[in-house]
Amino acid sequence: MNSLGFTWAKGIQQGGRTDAKVSGSNCLYVSSTFNRNIQKIIEEFNLLAGGKMKITRCRKTFPNLAFPEYVEKRRYIYKYPQKLITNDTDTIQKLCKELSGTYDVSVFSDSKGEKLKEHIRTVEISFENNTLTFLGDSFMPKQVRITSGYILTGEKIPLPGKYLTLDKVVLKKEILDNIFVEETSFTIDNVKKIEKNTTNDIHILYVEPSKRGEVIGKNGSNIKKLRKSLGTIIVRDYDNCEN
Repeated sequence: MNSLGFTWAKGIQQGGRTDAKVSGSNCLYVSSTFNRNIQKIIEEFNLLAGGKMKITRCRKTFPNLAFPEYVEKRRYIYKYPQKLITNDTDTIQKLCKELSGTYDVSVFSDSKGEKLKEHIRTVEISFENNTLTFLGDSFMPKQVRITSGYILTGEKIPLPGKYLTLDKVVLKKEILDNIFVEETSFTIDNVKKIEKNTTNDIHILYVEPSKRGEVIGKNGSNIKKLRKSLGTIIVRDYDNCEN
């Protein structure tokens, strides 16, 4: 990303924790001052990555968030080779039912997890087509791999990470309501670009610095009028180098 000209305000936060050798579709959050053609950056990144990694989608929301707080659930799948599964299907289904719910899961974590202050987790576990699926609000270190070991083999040992996939990160409605896209159905004098959130009650106006006063109006009079129909208004300087 650095080589492509992307600018960073802060580092990367991830929506789902992954162990070594775990693959999947993670959701990453980046605070950036970048305001140019992000689609071009994505295409160039995917080309350079050569199939080892891929950016599938990029969406814009508020900056400076503690991103894990906006993750509602995570779904992991563990697909262990059938020849290595020693428990029978009835036992596996029984354990999935017993280990689903809200409880102290520290017995299925490692020493790092045991040191955490909070050990209570909520998880739903199912088994279908020789694949375990874990859907939970949060997971402790190695919890999925150790729980998989117990369910599939009867031993509380972490199974290999290469069979584990972070299948989906489910975001809370609070952040999904504040995904910003460009508004093209109307224009405002001296405003170069308008963006709106999903619920259409927050609008960002991009204005050239020399026109900022005209857009805002004396004592904010113009903004006050716009708020009646557009809701919350945010005024930002327009970067004329988006391409």
